[in-house]
Amino acid sequence: MAHEPLTQAEVLLEGFLALDTPEGFRAELIEGEIVVTPPPDGDHEDYISLVLKQVLRKSRTDMDFSGNKGLKLRSGGGCPRNHAIPDGTFAPTERRLFRGADPWMPTQGVALVVEVTSTKPQADREAKRRCYARGGIPLYLLIDRDDSSVTLFSEPEGDDYRQHMTIPYGKPLPLPEPFAFDLETGDFG
Repeated sequence: MAHEPLTQAEVLLEGFLALDTPEGFRAELIEGEIVVTPPPDGDHEDYISLVLKQVLRKSRTDMDFSGNKGLKLRSGGGCPRNHAIPDGTFAPTERRLFRGADPWMPTQGVALVVEVTSTKPQADREAKRRCYARGGIPLYLLIDRDDSSVTLFSEPEGDDYRQHMTIPYGKPLPLPEPFAFDLETGDFG
């Protein structure tokens, strides 16, 4: 029986899914490019911890958190589906979104993703922002260490977010429902 030849996008996706990355590294497929990143430094993890503690203590809605959850997102153009691993993913506890999820899960029910810039800051600022918007993730929080700023992207539409608010470290950043509290960034600097 003859098989249809694989498209370039299908070959790329198969190659990506078969990757065996070194321990601690993570591989993502972002807008048709395989991106492999080393383990994060301590400052990177400190930012994630600062956000996590505030969400767990102050959020109006109880949230579950994953620091390594693979997300399958729609792609643009002829690229295969994007496969991104945010630095942090939050979902309402009542959804139990992570329970029984595949390694690469869909984004329905995700409330917020967090990225802290590191080795490839442009990917966090642009390509991943587009991926998360296409995936319909309502809120994307970007902690930009190079700019000493925090940006909240909201209202995803198509390939981008319609709204964004950027504040310098030290100022509070209002997080809307389902969080409904001001994220304090005084300890980010």
